Amino acid sequence: MRCIAESVPHSLSPIPGAGGSTRLRSFEPADLPTIIEIVAEALRERYDASLYFSLRQAWPEGFLVAVDSRERPVGFLLGVSQIEREGRILMFAVDRNQRTHGVGSALMLEFLQRARTKGLRRATLEVRVGNVTAIRFYSRFQFSVVDLLRAYYSDGENGYQMARDLP
Repeated sequence: MRCIAESVPHSLSPIPGAGGSTRLRSFEPADLPTIIEIVAEALRERYDASLYFSLRQAWPEGFLVAVDSRERPVGFLLGVSQIEREGRILMFAVDRNQRTHGVGSALMLEFLQRARTKGLRRATLEVRVGNVTAIRFYSRFQFSVVDLLRAYYSDGENGYQMARDLP
């Protein structure tokens, strides 16, 4: 993995449409238990806690967390840059009760902006073929299906790789 490290602003602006008290900030270690819960529910996957920390070290700017007024994570996006000039969204999920409030859109827009700032020219992600809602969401951000990934997920479900250019 290529390390692209620089200081990451701790706090960003509030998310419009998310009740005014939800905002984006950088990942903090105390976020991990809630993020693991969100991943289990939304992505139906379980990962060792050390994975989150090692991926964060690779690109701190790529790990964004949306928090409510109590600083409890309500969504996150974990991106890396493993291939030259390409950002990859490894994990992206929003708490079920916060969906359709702009949290996911705010996370995606901020990630795409950070990727452009780093000079990345392409963004990729993987999504379950059965997750029609997520596929529609990604399509709104100009991601297109570029490959079918057979038995990609731990339960055997196929995935799509989606990608978009970052002009």
